Amino acid sequence: MTKYYTREHEWIDIQDNNEALVGITSFAIEQLGDIVFVELPAIDTAIEAGKECAIIESVKAASEIYAPMSGTVLEKNQEIETSPEKIQSDGSIWFLKIKVSKLTESNALMDETTYQNYVTSL
Repeated sequence: MTKYYTREHEWIDIQDNNEALVGITSFAIEQLGDIVFVELPAIDTAIEAGKECAIIESVKAASEIYAPMSGTVLEKNQEIETSPEKIQSDGSIWFLKIKVSKLTESNALMDETTYQNYVTSL
């Protein structure tokens, strides 16, 4: 498993068979505050790196979640759609499971150390 991060505070954890879990970082969760709504795409939806793939709303703001890499949605975490407050507890909760279509897109993402340095610089 290889985990990468975006400048918009999403993460992608690439697993076997080019499947990957997608979520948002603890930093993003802290910035959002109390999360009240999550809208995830339907299964079999094609998503494109850098484009909106989900919506998350908190008491502070509504925000887009951008796809870290291109692929097709295999599964969505229905638990967070019905109970979005569960996101608050853990930055490792996944939103989507995708089949990555362009593995080379990972070259544009940050590893964990680079991401932590980026967050520190904000």
